Parts: sequence; C-alpha cells; structure tokens
Amino acid sequence: MNTQCSRGLTGALAACLFGITGAPAYAGDAAELNVLGFSPEGKIFAFEEYGVQDGSGFPYANRFYIDTATDRFVPGSPVRIRLDDEQATEQDARDKAAALGQNIIADSTLTYDHLAAFNPLTEESADPHRLVANPAPVFPPIAASIGLRLEEISLPVPSGCAGVAGPIKGFKLVQFAPATNTDLKTLHTDKSIPSSRNCPLGYRLTGLYIKLGPDAASGQFALVIAVRSVGFEGPDHRYIAVPGQL
Repeated sequence: MNTQCSRGLTGALAACLFGITGAPAYAGDAAELNVLGFSPEGKIFAFEEYGVQDGSGFPYANRFYIDTATDRFVPGSPVRIRLDDEQATEQDARDKAAALGQNIIADSTLTYDHLAAFNPLTEESADPHRLVANPAPVFPPIAASIGLRLEEISLPVPSGCAGVAGPIKGFKLVQFAPATNTDLKTLHTDKSIPSSRNCPLGYRLTGLYIKLGPDAASGQFALVIAVRSVGFEGPDHRYIAVPGQL
C-alpha cells in the first residue's frame, strides 16, 4: 500500500483514490484465511486470519481457538498481533502469533478430514447465505447431507458504530435437513453485536470443515463465516467460526 494514501482525505489521498484512470479505487482489507483444524479429540477448532491493515499499512495476524462444546473461545484466545512497522511482513506477524498460539495447543496436533464446501469472497455465483454439502467424499453418500442457512438480523447499534452508513447486522445460523428442508437446530443467534466485529455490515458462509467420527457418518464440523465490516478505505473482511455436529 502507498502509505501516502492513509493520511487524510485531501492532497495525496485524493490522487491515490482516483489514480491514473480517474475511477475511484477504494481498497478495503480482506484477510487471508488459514484453517488450522481440530484438536485430536475434537474439543478445539482453530484458524488464523492475516493480512495488511488498510489505512495503516501494518501487517497483522489473528488466531482463534474455539471450544467446540460451548462455542466460546478457550483461555488465551484470541491471539491478535499487529506489527506497527511498515518494514515488517505478514509472515513476521504470523510467526509471532503462531509462537503465542503454541501455548494454547501445538499446531502439529491440529487437523481436519475434509473441506466439504468453500465459498471465497470473490465468488459471485454462489448463495452467500445457504449451503448444502456431503460431509465426506464417499459416493454414493453414506452420511446425510448437511444444510446450513444464515439469516442476517437487525440488532441495536453498538455505541462505537453510531453514524455508520448502512445497517449494522448480527446473524442467526440454522442447521437444516436438505431432504425435507426442515430446520433441525439453531447453532447460533446473536443477542448483541460484539465490538470485535467492528460494525458488521453483512456475512457470508465461507468454508465447511469436517472432522469425521469412526464410522465416517458422524463427527463434527466448523463453519467459517466471513464478516464484512466498516474499514478505513473500504469494507474490511474478517472471519469467525461456529462449530456443530453432523
């Protein structure tokens, strides 16, 4: 990033926004996703996100370790690193976050069996709020397909988001039976909007990660969800995850 583009709304920034072509060139920060996996007994699901922060140009890396039974962070999580040094790299931030993460659980013990569905931020043809997937690459399937539906919901606007253009959203996540289109359970419902989501504007189902049980017809999953939020130079994208059972 040209650091001159982060100092204000006049002068150099105006030139940066319109560039050579004269068209606006807003650049929000879309974090890279790296799923680390489940612990051997399936009690923890972990992933990292990393990138270069819009506005500051500083590299960051965040790690999240989720208790799959309670859908809460385990002690010591999340790990958040930002290196306030324009000479530092994304890998520097990732290495520092990884070193701290080993105090929670070693990366070498984290795995997953399958990526059952994936819908990256750049995909324009898929439904961002609904997915149906076979949890295992076995054909014909031996396990029931899993269906997940995300519903964006309106909640009171956090004090830190007052005056933000556009509605601030929470979400509800429902697991349903694709064969009958009947709801099975609600996996998550926001009661309020966490400040860590930084004024969320919307959500997108991103990745369905599977840890199979002994019979390959049971097990666990973790659904990674992209959060679109207010950024400095455009909308930012970060990730959260919700665990569930097959």
